[in-house]
Amino acid sequence: MNLILYSKPGCHLCEGLHEKLVQIDNLTVEPRDITTRDDWFRAYQYEIPVLFWVDESGVERQLPRPSPRSNVAQLEQMLQKYTQISG
Repeated sequence: MNLILYSKPGCHLCEGLHEKLVQIDNLTVEPRDITTRDDWFRAYQYEIPVLFWVDESGVERQLPRPSPRSNVAQLEQMLQKYTQISG
């Protein structure tokens, strides 16, 4: 499963989510720093962390923002739920 994580340096919520996501098996996380592109910054400056699932056809689908209190198992459950519904 491929995910995109829009974040920026110094964002503790982003860092915490990334740390948890990389612990999930069979998951690839592509971090995207919103400060590197104006369009990303305008779109997500007040929303980060923003998580997208890239489905089998390459379509990026935004996922609900998980609670910062979610543990790795809860994140994995959320990902399974939303990727099955969307797929």
